Amino acid sequence: MSKRITIEELQTYLWNSAVLLRTNIDAGAYKQYIFPLLFFKRICDVYDEETQKAYEEYGEDAAEFEESELHKFIIPKGSHWNDVRAVSTDVGVAIVNAFRKVENANSERLTGIFGDGAWTNKNRLPDRLLKDLLEHFSTKTLSIANCPEDELGQGYEYLIKKFADDSGHTAQEFYTNRTVVHLMTEMLKPQSGESIYDPTCGSAGMLISAIAYLKEQKKEWRNVSAFGQEINQLTSAIGKMNLFLHGVTHFQIINGDTLAAPAFVENGQLQKFDLVLANPPYSISQWDRAAFESDKYGRNFLGVPPQSRADYAFFQHIIKSMNLTTGRCAILFPHGVLFRNEESAMREKLIRSDVVECVIGLGPNLFYNSPMEACIVICRMNKAPERRGRILFINAVNEVTRKNAQSYLEDEHIKKIAAAYEKFEDEEGFAKVANIHDLGENAFSLSIPLYVKQAVTEEEIDDRTVQQRYDSWYAMSERMRAYYEHLNVLLGKEADNNE
Repeated sequence: MSKRITIEELQTYLWNSAVLLRTNIDAGAYKQYIFPLLFFKRICDVYDEETQKAYEEYGEDAAEFEESELHKFIIPKGSHWNDVRAVSTDVGVAIVNAFRKVENANSERLTGIFGDGAWTNKNRLPDRLLKDLLEHFSTKTLSIANCPEDELGQGYEYLIKKFADDSGHTAQEFYTNRTVVHLMTEMLKPQSGESIYDPTCGSAGMLISAIAYLKEQKKEWRNVSAFGQEINQLTSAIGKMNLFLHGVTHFQIINGDTLAAPAFVENGQLQKFDLVLANPPYSISQWDRAAFESDKYGRNFLGVPPQSRADYAFFQHIIKSMNLTTGRCAILFPHGVLFRNEESAMREKLIRSDVVECVIGLGPNLFYNSPMEACIVICRMNKAPERRGRILFINAVNEVTRKNAQSYLEDEHIKKIAAAYEKFEDEEGFAKVANIHDLGENAFSLSIPLYVKQAVTEEEIDDRTVQQRYDSWYAMSERMRAYYEHLNVLLGKEADNNE
């Protein structure tokens, strides 16, 4: 009998599984154990549900069907959740054996999905603890009738966020503020049948957000092709699980280094996608710059970034991965890509190529463990005629809400920013359209304060908290740094002209 699980029950159930690990496992390692068990429990419960439906519909004839005809995933004999649950000693060994057999039986889709957690290390995971985990997960049946895909997906996303909150140092790699992702998706407006790509996909949240957008719009989403690459093996496995648990089946997530070895290649060239969403790792210095100088895919068409900052390497990879007709992207970057002097020549070429459509400055504290402000850069390979030679700048630094030590965008903020992008018009203190000549006058800097001038009223009473004042100070210091960089560029050009 179906026992529908509410979202609140699901969240409590999932988080309590992590609580069981607290005395034995560091918070940063919860994901290595909780996610694989959750996924294993889900596919076994759905397997049982599919079996029951087949017998209800076909009777004893159901036994004659091939496994692949009845089930999304094959569970080999002796490798079901109930088989593992029945084991009382060497529980970790039983879990690992079941995982490997399930992966092998579904090799095209599940290879490596359960990761390589230290399940057999009894010092960390004694039999008693593993039995407690198995019994806890066994308290609910995670069939589709009890927990539909969208709802289980929401629960999974909740757990991802909780792990990001708890684990601290890995959070930025693991979890991008979902309200910012929703804004990026809203601005690109995914369409049915399109291909969607994230070159640094983490737990696949951006891909899922694009598909969720289609569901909300009541548009066909099952014909969307999702592609992602992720350098961290565990995180790429989590991304696969995340997509499966959201009901997405037509996707490819590849574990690998996007800059060193891009996974999606056709006829010796990078595969082209309709839509790209990305939050590349910020300003990494550990990358193969020498190889990029002679990149066989032509990803250095703007130039070769400095060793200390690979931002423009990812930027060029993304542009090279966009369909020439339908391609568009939204990239989350640190503000430095907009004005840093060491990248000025690449930035000028980028602007002159006329693919940059919009630059949006976001407020502080939207990212874990960092008060920094970030920006979204939207590019489009085939701009509408009326937008060609022009870039829209949006200063959304004040479009943010902070509550319970968390900053996020509310629906009203997302709607305001998206509406300004749609209008593509000047809006005092918020949005400004600049042309190539304007940008040339500013040494091709994309620094938002050069174009959008904020209105200041001296009569306002400052009733902000200390934290809010600090956030404002930090934002102003970032803008001051942008002005300083710009001034240095102008002085350098003036000196060159005087020689």
